[in-house]
Amino acid sequence: MNLSKFAKFPKSAIKPLALASALFAVAAAYGETGATVGEVSLVLGKAYIKSNGKEQPVRAGTKVRVSDEIITESNGHVHIQFDDKALLSVRPDSRLEIERYDFNQDKPSESSIKLNLVEGVTRSISGEGAHAARDRFRLNTPIAAIGVRGTDFVVSASGESVRALVNEGAIVMAPFSDNCLAAAFGPCAANAVELSQDSFQVAEVSGGTALPILLPASDERGDLSADEVETQVAQDDSVRADDKTAGTEVYLENVTSRRVAEEAVSVASRPPVKVPVITDLTPGSALSAAALTSNNLVWGRWSGNDGQGKLERISLAYEVASAGRDVTVGNNAGSYVLFRDSHGSTLVKPDLGVVSFGLDSAQAFYHSATGVVAMQVNSGDLAIDFNQKSFSTRLGLNSALSGKVDFSATGQYDDGGYFYSNTDSQMVRGAISLDGTEAGYLFEKALGSGNSVEGITLWGAP
Repeated sequence: MNLSKFAKFPKSAIKPLALASALFAVAAAYGETGATVGEVSLVLGKAYIKSNGKEQPVRAGTKVRVSDEIITESNGHVHIQFDDKALLSVRPDSRLEIERYDFNQDKPSESSIKLNLVEGVTRSISGEGAHAARDRFRLNTPIAAIGVRGTDFVVSASGESVRALVNEGAIVMAPFSDNCLAAAFGPCAANAVELSQDSFQVAEVSGGTALPILLPASDERGDLSADEVETQVAQDDSVRADDKTAGTEVYLENVTSRRVAEEAVSVASRPPVKVPVITDLTPGSALSAAALTSNNLVWGRWSGNDGQGKLERISLAYEVASAGRDVTVGNNAGSYVLFRDSHGSTLVKPDLGVVSFGLDSAQAFYHSATGVVAMQVNSGDLAIDFNQKSFSTRLGLNSALSGKVDFSATGQYDDGGYFYSNTDSQMVRGAISLDGTEAGYLFEKALGSGNSVEGITLWGAP
């Protein structure tokens, strides 16, 4: 706020508290009671700012505050520069709300930023806040959430669909659900897909899809030299005169935003995408206690441990799984333990030879900085050589965030019905029923950069 207009009141004539109260009252009259978080740097065409319930034309130099909403008409175009050097562009026919912008200059990693694209197209170039606090940045749309890895991206949103394209860096997009709430911050891990600048794809969420889909996009990213841009600006009849006057920045953005719109039209005109059928051995919902306890081997969660909550598929509460069964193997984290009905025996049935087990059911999780997401377990093999006292196994895992992960291990077996393998990067601990007809093991594998996979399995002999 410019206080020069009040210079005629000598500070010595007013007590400090009275001066503060007077200035606050005047500021309130001008709608400037909230701290500013940025400033409009460019306005083309008709655009408005809605602040404190009042809507007025927006101009270059207009201060932007939390809860302000930027509204553009069909020819409107607004640029905002935030205090953390972030840049935001609101394209024509758009509405964008600054829901929260807490930039901590002393400790940028403690910043919290949330934007809400009600409709239209926006381009966001991350500033210090989003770069330092990626787990506290969120761009919400009507049906999906977008988190960042420190990036430059364009989003087109309506009530029915959301599409995004990345110019630099990466984003994580996920539809809203019980595990991805609009009120939260940061990227969602559930049903999410990560899109990077190198993928040359558009990420799309629509009301009819539970997961984002990735569609081919043009490889043009507008990375032209200034001279090349000027030439294209002069020759491009689709660029408005105001955009040409505004220069390189607006032109490049025009190219990017137009490409997203063109991709949207192209996508809408394509026949429905045929999703490959995957034999998913991870149950779509939790198996019943009756189904699981009918087996000899039952996975339980240590007393008081809910595991991964709604993502649990083949484990039961400790009290249910342990009834009438003995403890066999568990993991160091204390999450899971495999119980076995030994019928009073301690040794496995002899002369089993080599047994190949088929994968009956499994559950697996991918752990990353953005949280925990369920994985598909779509293939698996397990063979135990009772004569050589050895085993080998393989699993095919997949998730939108991790991509395909292959897990394999070999190790030792003993006559008590236990098998195990440990290396610096992975672990397997398992047991079989004493008649040799069932097997189960838990596994963990480090993927690097702090990411990992873990899971539990149940197997049956032919």
